[in-house]
Amino acid sequence: MRTVSTVAELRAALPREGVGFVPTMGYLHRGHLALVERARRENPFVVVSVFVNPLQFGPGEDYHRYPRDLARDRALLQEAGVDLLFAPGVEEMYPEGFATRVQVEGPLTALWEGAVRPGHFQGVATVVARLFLLVQPQRAYFGEKDYQQLLVVRRMVRDLGFPVEVVGVPTVREEDGLALSSRNVYLSPETRKKAPVLYRALLAMREVAGQGGSVAEALRAGEEALRAVPEFRKDYLAIVHPETLLPLSDWVAGARGIVAGRFPEARLIDNLEVYP
Repeated sequence: MRTVSTVAELRAALPREGVGFVPTMGYLHRGHLALVERARRENPFVVVSVFVNPLQFGPGEDYHRYPRDLARDRALLQEAGVDLLFAPGVEEMYPEGFATRVQVEGPLTALWEGAVRPGHFQGVATVVARLFLLVQPQRAYFGEKDYQQLLVVRRMVRDLGFPVEVVGVPTVREEDGLALSSRNVYLSPETRKKAPVLYRALLAMREVAGQGGSVAEALRAGEEALRAVPEFRKDYLAIVHPETLLPLSDWVAGARGIVAGRFPEARLIDNLEVYP
């Protein structure tokens, strides 16, 4: 595996075609490696980027303390069979005078994470657009754990005509259901035991749906599950359309349960298809 840190090195190392791309912010876990494994199966050449993107962090968020360990990431990616690691610095990604932002408008960015973290998706869209232009992949891989982000990237790709297929990969979980996240490292042992409450709330909503209950009844079941862990401060719990993310009052195929909120040490998000 070759590691490069500049745009010039990246362009010199890329093949003309057949690139699968996994953009990450590093501190890799099994969820990231599932993306790499999928990319490895479907593409002759796999590129992974490691870049903690300052544009998607708001004031007071955890940009400076976000976990970083490039040596560990490099070892994991080499073992996974990655061909090229792109690990640029901020100055390389955003040279002096960089003044362009990419904004996806509408409910996809205004609701849920967009409401809680203003400007977040503009930062995501800007960095992903820049990475797509630099790497020029045929396919790019994103985890469904960040479901809203996946939809935002797909909308940007459709609207701007990027010649890339955006592939969503199912969430990877711990045995107790907690979705893997780099931020899980923030959790104390006691909080870690309580963190699967997000997944339990989603399962409770799916169970009600499977028994023929209404959307309102499913939401009540999810709220009840969250109340069992008072340390968790909910930002939102909703059942939404799987493509528009608008809240539902009646079931549609693929309806998605989404949840986010804060423990004392970290903010967590999760989602699950609750109405197949």
